[in-house]
Amino acid sequence: MNLPSGIRKRRIYRVTLVGLVVNLFLSAGKLVAGIAGRSGAMVADAVHSVSDAATDLVVIAFARISAKPGDATHAYGHGKFETLAAILVALALAAVGGGVLVHAVRAIRDVAHGEVLPRPGVVALVAAVVSIAVKEALYRYTIRAAREVESASMAANAWHHRSDALSSLGTLAGIGCAYFLGERWRIADPIAALAVAACIFKVVFDLLRAGVDELLERSLPAATEDEIRRIAAGEAEVRSVRLLRTRRLGPAIAVELHLCVEGAMTVVRSHALSLRLERRLRERFGPDTLVVVHAEPCEPEAGHGAR
Repeated sequence: MNLPSGIRKRRIYRVTLVGLVVNLFLSAGKLVAGIAGRSGAMVADAVHSVSDAATDLVVIAFARISAKPGDATHAYGHGKFETLAAILVALALAAVGGGVLVHAVRAIRDVAHGEVLPRPGVVALVAAVVSIAVKEALYRYTIRAAREVESASMAANAWHHRSDALSSLGTLAGIGCAYFLGERWRIADPIAALAVAACIFKVVFDLLRAGVDELLERSLPAATEDEIRRIAAGEAEVRSVRLLRTRRLGPAIAVELHLCVEGAMTVVRSHALSLRLERRLRERFGPDTLVVVHAEPCEPEAGHGAR
């Protein structure tokens, strides 16, 4: 969905603000439940939800910056600030995964040394169930909006919500075993947490790889470039596409085309061709698409070889 930057920014604000409010209430509820229910896993889960609220603020702040048009210091716009926000959210998610991992390893070590983990209360069990339902719903709400507005930072934040749901799922498994099956099964809590940490690190890897690829000017997928070539070749004056360069600029893309045209084409016709291509590409890929079209004669000039 190709939306104007103003509408897109408002959509990101609205969806992320919903997540922020939900995370604040959920964090407070899980903290109370963890303390009252004597569950260290639930207290850790509450901290995870606080980190979700913090990343909501990051997304909101960077959405405002990335929506700004180009200026004297950022001639190509501020779209990559959103990419930076996605990377920051991924790093925050990595820190959460690290915390879950460390907490689980310590608990397993304590059990190995003969310590008996405390039996949690039923309030912690209920809080885990509520957290899973709420965070999964929040993930689906956010990821759907992220795909509609093509926001990397919102997608990263959505996975942060799901990581909280996974964390709560591990917490539920551990609390359930500890509550219903007795002392011997209380180690299930930290073991489940290890699996949750592995899932979180996989998400972090995928998010960081996508963000770094964009910052390092990775070209668009081959299928997208092929579509751009077909659009250009659809113009009658274009004999071939000699050069195509593409990259992402946050939510937008940049396209540079070198076209082979008839050598006798006038400047006026060449300019009209460029305008038509720019319009067609923006209709397909969004109004913020940066397009540069260079028309050159198919016949090499004297003394110059064809490129």
